[in-house]
Amino acid sequence: MAGPLLEFETEMFLSLFGSDGLLVVAEGMGIDRILLQFMRVYSEPGSLVLLLNTTTAEQEYFTEQLRVEGVTHLPRTVTSDVQSTERYNVYTEGGVLFVTSRILVVDFLTDRIPAHLISGILVYRAHKIIESCQEAFILRLFRQKNKTGFIKAFTDKATSFSSGFCQVERVMRNLFVKKLFLWPRFQASVNTALDRHKPDVVELHVSLTPAMRVIQSSIMDIMSACLKELKRYNPTLEAEDLSLENTLGNAFDKTIRHYLDPLWHQLGAKTKALVQDLKVLRVLLLYLTQYDCVTFLNLLESLRSSQKIFGSNSGWLFLDSSTSMFVNARGRVFHFPESKKKLKVGAEAEKQKSSLTTEVKRELVLENSPKWAALTEVLQEIERENKCSQHEPGRVLICASDDRTCAQLQQYIRHGSDWLLNRLYTRTIGKRDSAAAAALDLDMHKKGKSWPKKGAKGKEPAQKHNTKSAKSKKRPSLTLTQMVGKEETDKAAVMGSSGDEDELMEEDEEEEEQLKLDLSSDAYYGLLKEPLTVIHPLKGLTDPHSLTRVLHEVEPSFVVLYDAELSFVRQLEIYKASRPGKPLRVYFLIYGGSTEEQKYLTSLSKEKKAFEHLIREKATMVIPEEREGREDTNLDLARNLEPANATTNTRKAGGQEQPKEPSRVIVDMREFRSELPSLLHRRGLDIEPVTLEVGDYILTPETCVERKSVSDLIGSLQSGRLYTQCLSMTRYYRKPVLLIEFDPAKPFSLMARSDFRHEISSNDISSKLTLLTLHFPRLRILWCPSPHATADLFLELKKGRSEPDAAAAQAVTAESDMVTESAELYNPGPYDFLLKMPGVNTKNYRALIKNADSLADLAKISQDKLAEILGNANSAKMLYEFLHNNADVPAPVQKAKQR
Repeated sequence: MAGPLLEFETEMFLSLFGSDGLLVVAEGMGIDRILLQFMRVYSEPGSLVLLLNTTTAEQEYFTEQLRVEGVTHLPRTVTSDVQSTERYNVYTEGGVLFVTSRILVVDFLTDRIPAHLISGILVYRAHKIIESCQEAFILRLFRQKNKTGFIKAFTDKATSFSSGFCQVERVMRNLFVKKLFLWPRFQASVNTALDRHKPDVVELHVSLTPAMRVIQSSIMDIMSACLKELKRYNPTLEAEDLSLENTLGNAFDKTIRHYLDPLWHQLGAKTKALVQDLKVLRVLLLYLTQYDCVTFLNLLESLRSSQKIFGSNSGWLFLDSSTSMFVNARGRVFHFPESKKKLKVGAEAEKQKSSLTTEVKRELVLENSPKWAALTEVLQEIERENKCSQHEPGRVLICASDDRTCAQLQQYIRHGSDWLLNRLYTRTIGKRDSAAAAALDLDMHKKGKSWPKKGAKGKEPAQKHNTKSAKSKKRPSLTLTQMVGKEETDKAAVMGSSGDEDELMEEDEEEEEQLKLDLSSDAYYGLLKEPLTVIHPLKGLTDPHSLTRVLHEVEPSFVVLYDAELSFVRQLEIYKASRPGKPLRVYFLIYGGSTEEQKYLTSLSKEKKAFEHLIREKATMVIPEEREGREDTNLDLARNLEPANATTNTRKAGGQEQPKEPSRVIVDMREFRSELPSLLHRRGLDIEPVTLEVGDYILTPETCVERKSVSDLIGSLQSGRLYTQCLSMTRYYRKPVLLIEFDPAKPFSLMARSDFRHEISSNDISSKLTLLTLHFPRLRILWCPSPHATADLFLELKKGRSEPDAAAAQAVTAESDMVTESAELYNPGPYDFLLKMPGVNTKNYRALIKNADSLADLAKISQDKLAEILGNANSAKMLYEFLHNNADVPAPVQKAKQR
C-alpha cells in the first residue's frame, strides 16, 4: 500500500541504518515510512528490537502494513496482560516488540529481559525524551548492560527543539547518539524528487464577505487590546512571543502558560480574566472562517448571555469593536425591514414567524459561507472533466478540518445551503423563545409532510448538533460511517434537492446496507458512490493514520483541501511522487487575507526557522567521543557520582578505596510511572521492583515512605485513604514517613488566606494534616521541592543503616499480624485498644505492658500501683476511673427486632 521508498527516503534510511543517530524530518514527509522500513528489516527471529513511544493505534497500523507486505514474523505487543513468567519467552523469540515503558524498566531492573541479546532500540517521537522520563531511563539501563546494540531515534517535530537552551543536544545526550540527521522540505534532494512529479495544484483564494472582514478586524482589535492590557498588568511579560501574530498559532496557549504558570497564584482576577478572554476570542476567530453564519452568531450570543450572568467579562464586550462585531454577525443571519427598524434587537418572540408566516417581522438573510460556492464550482468542474474523460471517472477526496465541518459539507452538497442554514437557524437561534417555538410547531403541524422541493425554509432539523465548544462534536445521525445519496443522481441535482425527511432517512438506511464501502477508516463522510466521493476530517481522529489509509484505498484523482493543513499537503506530495504515472489534481481553498491564511503561513515559517536553527546548532555542536556509551568512559552511564569537592579520609588505610556494598531501595511497581526511581538509580542505588501493599519505598528495614503529590495528598485526605495508609505504616515500621512532593515552579497553598482559622475544622486540609500528626506521633512528614531533592534525601536517610529485605517487605500486608518493635510479643488489637485509653500515651504504655499480661490483669491493678507504673497520679486516676466506672447502660429496646 505504501509503495517503495522514494530516492530521498532511501537516502534517509541508509544514513540512519549505517550509524546511530537522531533523524529530524519535516512534518508530513513520511517518517512512518522510514520507521516501517526499519521494522521490515528487523522483523525476523534472529534479531530482538524494541520500539518505544508508540500509541496503540500506531502499533496496529504498523503491524497491519507489515502483514499486507507479507512479513511473517510480525511485531508483538508486550503489555501488563502478558504474565511476567511468559515475558522472557516472548523476548527470546526475537523480532520487533512494542513494550510499555513501565514493564520495560521493571524487566531491565530484574534482568527478566536478556539485555545482551537485544539488537537495538528504535525510539519514536524522540523530541519527548527528556532526562527524567521513563524512556531515557530505559536507554540508560540498556547502554549499561549492552554496549553493542544500536539506538535510532525519529521525530518530525522540528519546532519542539527551537525552545530552551541546547534542547537538541540535551535530547541527543539522553538518547546516547552522536549524529544528527536533518531533512527539511527545502533540502536539495527532497526538492528534486518532489518537483519531478508535482501534483497539479489549483489555489483558490476565496474572498471574505464584507461582514466577515469587519468581524475579523473587530476580533483582532479586541485581541490586541487584551494583549496590551495583559502586558500593562504584567510588565515582565514584554516578550515577542506574545505578539498578535503568534496569538493565531496553536501553540499560543502553551506559550502563555509557560510565562504565567509559575506566578499564577499571585495574578489578579483581571489578568486571569484576560487570559480566558484571549482563549474565547481565538475560538471566535476559528468559528468565523470554519463554520457558517448561524453557528458563529449562536456562539456569540451564548457568550454574551453567559458573560452577563457571571459578570466575568474583562471589558471587551463594551468596546466599539465588540458592538460592530455583534451588529455584523446578526446582519449575516437576519435584518429588519425599514418600517420595523425600531423593533428591539433582542425581541425574539417573532423571529420564527418571519420565515414561516406572511406576517414578516424579521427577514432572514442567512449569508452563505464563501467557500461553499467555491466548493460547488470545484465539484462541477470535476464532474465536467469526468464526463469528457476517456478513462473511468476520477475519484474525489474532500478534506476538511474536523467532524463538524465535514458533516456540514456533506449536508450542504446533498441538500443545498438554504436547507442547511434554515435548519440550523430553526434549531438554535429560533428555538430560544417559547412563543417562537410554539409558532414553529403549529406551522409544521399544518404543513405536515408537504415540503417544497427546493431548499425549504424553516425545515425541521434532523441532525445538526450545535455546541458552544469547537471541541465537543457529535456525528450527525445520517452520516454515521457509510456512503449515502442516490446512486444514479448526479451531483448538481443532489445539491439543490431536498426530499421528504422521513423518506430520505429510510432511503439512506437502505442505501447504507447495500453500499457499505470497504474502507478501513470509520471517520469518513460519504457523498456519492459513482464516482466515489468521500469527505474526511484532518484533525480530531482517534486513529492518526486513518487519513493515510483512506488516501491509499480511495486513490483519488482529485483532492479538495477545504482547510489547509501542512502535514497533509506534504503527504499528498509524497503520494503523487510515489505514483508518478497517475494524475492528481489538488484544489486548495483558502480565505485570502484572513487569519486562516496567516495561521498557515506562520506554521510554515516557524518550521523553516526551526530547521535553520537546528542547522546552525549542528554546525557548532561539540559532541564528546564517548557520547554513545559503548565504553565505560561516558559519565552519563556512571552511577554513585561523588561530588568534585568530596573529601577522602586518609586515616583509614591511607585513604584507599573501601569496597562498598551497593545500597538498595525497594520500590513499589506502581511508582515506576514517576521519575524518582530513575533518579535513585542514577545516584547509585539498586532498585528492586516489588508489589508493595504498605508504602511506596522501603529504605531500611525500619523506614517506610509513602510518596504523595500535593493534589494526591488533598484527595487522599478527603477520602480517608491516607489515614489507613499511615495506620498500616506505623503498625509495621518503626519509622513511617509521609513524603509530600511539590513543584517549585508552581507554588501552592493548602488554604486560601481568607480561610485561616484559630480552631481545627473537619473540612480544612491543614486541620486534617494536623490531626494526622496528632494521631500518629511517630509519623514524619517531609516536604520536597522536586524528585531530585527527594533522591538526595533518600541517600541521606540510608547512610550507615542496614539494607531492606524485599521478601520481608512484600510479606507485609494490611492483614499481617505483627507490630514493628513488638512483633513477637504483642497482639495488634489489644495494643491499639490500650493506646486509646485515657491516661495512656506512647511514652508510658510500655511500662503498663511489662506489668500486665492482658487487659484483664490491667483492671486488677490498684490506683496507687498504676500511679507508680505510669509515674503520674492524674494519668493513673483517669485510667483507674475509666476501668472501674459503673456505667448506667439502659437495656436495649426490642422494637426493632419485632418489626
